[in-house]
Amino acid sequence: MQRIASLFFAPSQLGGRGVFTAAPVPEGSVIEICPVIVIPGEQSELLDQTALYDYYFLWGPEEENRAIALGYGSLYNHSYAPNAEYRPDFERNELHFYAIRDIAAGKEITVNYNGAPESEDEIWFMARRLE
Repeated sequence: MQRIASLFFAPSQLGGRGVFTAAPVPEGSVIEICPVIVIPGEQSELLDQTALYDYYFLWGPEEENRAIALGYGSLYNHSYAPNAEYRPDFERNELHFYAIRDIAAGKEITVNYNGAPESEDEIWFMARRLE
């Protein structure tokens, strides 16, 4: 399974587009497994000058690279009270999205962009914009 059948993307009240489910998703379920395109760290400055700036993930054990998630991976919106989380698989170059609580049909699926669902740290790319 690469993605649950009930996923769809649509305009989000959080901004832009988001990922939603048309059917309930039980806690612990795999929502989606997304392959990623890894971009070497030395190309970060170039990437930051593109429209992909808001869509990439820091990648690698030391966050030395960047990654663009395929599938719906780069469309999940941020929340400090997320209903899902993502876990990177650096060896397979994949992001795995899981439900961390039950998600009702029609709800947007959100993740904490800091990686840890409980993190209240400022989002990394917002902090960089303020520099």
